[in-house]
Amino acid sequence: MTNFCVHVFGLALALLASFCNSVHSSALNEHHVALFVFGDSLFDAGNNNYINTTNDYRANFRPYGETSFPYPTGRFSDGFLIPDFIAKFAKLPLVPAYFRVKHGPFINGVNFASAGAGSLAETFSGMVIDLKTQLGYFKKVSGHLKQELGTERTKELLSNAVYMFNIGSNDYVSTLVSNSSLFSSHTKKEYVDMVIGNFTTVIEEIYKEGGRKFVFFSVGNIGCAPLARALNIQQTNSSGCLGSLQTLANMHNEALQNMITNLNKNLQGFKYSHFDFFAFATYVFNNPSKYGFKDTKTACCGSGPFRGFPSCGGKRQIKEYELCSNVEDYLFFDYAHASEKTYRLSATELWEGTTYVAPNNVKLLFQL
Repeated sequence: MTNFCVHVFGLALALLASFCNSVHSSALNEHHVALFVFGDSLFDAGNNNYINTTNDYRANFRPYGETSFPYPTGRFSDGFLIPDFIAKFAKLPLVPAYFRVKHGPFINGVNFASAGAGSLAETFSGMVIDLKTQLGYFKKVSGHLKQELGTERTKELLSNAVYMFNIGSNDYVSTLVSNSSLFSSHTKKEYVDMVIGNFTTVIEEIYKEGGRKFVFFSVGNIGCAPLARALNIQQTNSSGCLGSLQTLANMHNEALQNMITNLNKNLQGFKYSHFDFFAFATYVFNNPSKYGFKDTKTACCGSGPFRGFPSCGGKRQIKEYELCSNVEDYLFFDYAHASEKTYRLSATELWEGTTYVAPNNVKLLFQL
């Protein structure tokens, strides 16, 4: 009887494996497009919940996530992030945080982003998962897929996949909130070149693994975030955008465009979408009523000037905080991160827009 049970159980497992493999094959045969996500807190779907860090780099407590999730997931917003919306538009399931599904399945992609991460390993070192470490995890996923699907099917999956990046902001913000010897010992141009140089290496490595379709975000309007405005009041008694961060963002974005141009010239089969996140954010800042916003300067959740101190949820150094009554009125949810409404607007522009995304919007990139 025992042998019979073992035989039946083994047969069931074999049938299940056969079914899963057939699902994988079917999906790949239908031009299946996975989504791999790299970056920082704008994209982090909860990876920092699993690493040894502090609540400064986590959002796994309320009111984070309260608009769309029954519990806080680690996303730095009141709800969904841009990659979540892109996955929905592409009819994929939500792309999970890598550390939640370290052993797969990866056929639909995975999210490696880490709040606080930079292109430079020195940015918030020891607290976050920097971009090159995220690359290392991607290579592990590539190896896992080869074991599961075989080399040829993995090559097809990785070449059809879309690779989405948002990186760089923390490399510049960190120069204001921590002692950065790397920044102080280089000119601004040299520093930006290091940030872009690391980024370039990562893209080239993913290309070697088979990646061909990339989505690049320019650094956003970081000098106009509530935290930057609050710091500007402290430093200069001005409530405007913080000029030093705006300068670095513009330098980065110019160098990023040059990087993309060179990659497009030198890498055969390279395809991309470039989202001018800075220009899009500036337009929304200047035309809030068009999008139904009542306030594009103040955060919904936080404390201090513009609610720009990182106190949302009361789990960080500052325990007292304010929470707005209607998050739909606000572009920002907390000190540096947008509301779900803002992310939905951004994702829609990225998916099907033609003004701020070029040469392909992401909908077209999924179809290529």
